[in-house]
Amino acid sequence: MTVDKIQDEIVDEFNVFEDWMDKYNHLIELSKNLSPLDKKHKTNDYLIKGCQSKVWLHAEYRDGRIYFSADSDAVITKGIISLLIRVMSGRKPEELVNADLYFIDRTGLKENLSPTRANGLVSMVKQMKMYALAYHAKEQKNGKQNG
Repeated sequence: MTVDKIQDEIVDEFNVFEDWMDKYNHLIELSKNLSPLDKKHKTNDYLIKGCQSKVWLHAEYRDGRIYFSADSDAVITKGIISLLIRVMSGRKPEELVNADLYFIDRTGLKENLSPTRANGLVSMVKQMKMYALAYHAKEQKNGKQNG
């Protein structure tokens, strides 16, 4: 399934709810679906800077794709990172580098979060895109060496 198709699904999910309290409850439910993060990745090395809550993010590169895992000490933030993982995990680096994450605006997520959570959301996206850029650059370098 494409990045855009998954984003459209998320937008549709959030459009079911009219009230933002229901949308927050949906985020809390989504947080429960997040796979546990290996304890070895719950260190300062994996903490995302710029988040008020603690958010640990791990990226693994396998078979030309990036797989993310994460955890947070705050349930709403955990729901947010679970959405980002749903959209971005299992993708090729180039696809993530060029992805327009429009679901954030179309769900009203960014504008209905507190300023600190909205900043944290931006930091999460930035960190995930940084991983994608790094793996993409590595692919380019290896491709030139092998080509």
